[in-house]
Amino acid sequence: GEQGKKGERGERGWRERPTRAYVFQSMTTLREFIAREQSRLLGDLKDWLRIPSVSTLPEHAGDCRRAAQWLSDRLSGLGFKVETLETEKHPILWAVGPEVPGAPTIVCYGHYDVQPPDPLNEWVTGPFEPTERDGNLYARGTADDKGQVFCVVAALEALKATTGGLPLNVRLLIEGEEEVGSKGLTKLLLAEPERTAADAVLVTDVHMVAPGYPSVYTALRGIVHAEIHVRTLKKDLHSGLYGGAAPNAIETLWHLLEQLKGPNGTIRVPGIYDRVTKPTAKELKAWKALPIKEKGFSKEAGAKALNGESRVSFLERIWARPTLEVHGIVGGFVGAGAKTVIPAEATAKCSLRLVPSQRADEVAKLLKKAVKKAAPKYAEVTVEILSSSDPVQTSLDAWPFEVLDAAFKEVWKRPASPVRSGGSIPIVGLLQQRKAAVLLTGIGLPDDGLHAPNEKLTLSQLWKGIELFGRFFQMMAERQK
Repeated sequence: GEQGKKGERGERGWRERPTRAYVFQSMTTLREFIAREQSRLLGDLKDWLRIPSVSTLPEHAGDCRRAAQWLSDRLSGLGFKVETLETEKHPILWAVGPEVPGAPTIVCYGHYDVQPPDPLNEWVTGPFEPTERDGNLYARGTADDKGQVFCVVAALEALKATTGGLPLNVRLLIEGEEEVGSKGLTKLLLAEPERTAADAVLVTDVHMVAPGYPSVYTALRGIVHAEIHVRTLKKDLHSGLYGGAAPNAIETLWHLLEQLKGPNGTIRVPGIYDRVTKPTAKELKAWKALPIKEKGFSKEAGAKALNGESRVSFLERIWARPTLEVHGIVGGFVGAGAKTVIPAEATAKCSLRLVPSQRADEVAKLLKKAVKKAAPKYAEVTVEILSSSDPVQTSLDAWPFEVLDAAFKEVWKRPASPVRSGGSIPIVGLLQQRKAAVLLTGIGLPDDGLHAPNEKLTLSQLWKGIELFGRFFQMMAERQK
């Protein structure tokens, strides 16, 4: 018989949608597809994960191209017209689905490149040999970001298989340089901003704030990558003959770093906090309601206790405060046994994470000025800025957020929590060029181990994620433009 109709009001108005009976039927159909094809889909994802597409290492340039081609072939098989756009390093995929006149348009962003797998000895199984254990899939790229890109692509496949086609206009923008600064995509979007013209941009490169708590991110921190290089001598010297008088480059470097950051986590770069604003009272209230507690967070981090700015909560420290972290120090002798030298030079690799209202170019200048002031007269000290990107803040007022929230309610039985991310996705600012609503969401979990050994994706999250994005695309299509 004829089903009833109901309408829902929104910022731009809903089309009349079928009643819950029809919605449930759509969800059931998607679930049936996922259950039926689960083994094949998992095998396909494993094939993609086996390709070591490490963007930062030149010896893996061919692997990055193979990973791009793998995805290109899959999208072509779904009826997408795929362009491979060359960059100075790794190619970008721009895939355009069949046109659906009058329907909304969505751009889906992700990346196929991955972090280096080091240290290899800490992996239980090989980083590029996908392995199932305890309901999880372990391999480099499972959560960041191949697994999440695959989730979206599988949702499109499920829709096409169960309904005969895609209900809206879909574009996919998948890059291979996210882990090294997105220089190629930055150049492309600055030259061709119209590629971001859409009703919404879906960015699935973040995780849920906690198991069972879907999340949508309202802000990402920006970043300034830098190397601080110190030279105190023309060459390494004998520590017995020259020790006590000749300046040691590593010691000089660590004293310099101490002047840039205090033991309580406060950054001592003058001017660094000038643009920093506090989270809103509404944000702080929402964060307190989350099931993330300091003790549990500390345990997840593998730390005896947390440190940092004690006057603010740990969530504020990771989401709403700038940071300065030292990632590695290179210099002197680090081989087996002893070599008693005074190092002539040393380098610290570090980064600053920035919060909304800060600007990367300003912070880079502040860092250089602070280092110059802290450098002793006996040392040559230089700062090289490797890459930088501004922080991003998004508004939740646009109608696609309502649709995403409704999809989460159906699939996860809980609305999406508005949170921030301490991480950075350099390209998001350019994805906002044509004022599309940027939806920062994902199906990963906090313990997935991004950038670490034994990175994983929980398989139940993957299967529910395919259903989630399938329903989201269907519900987007039902919305009036």
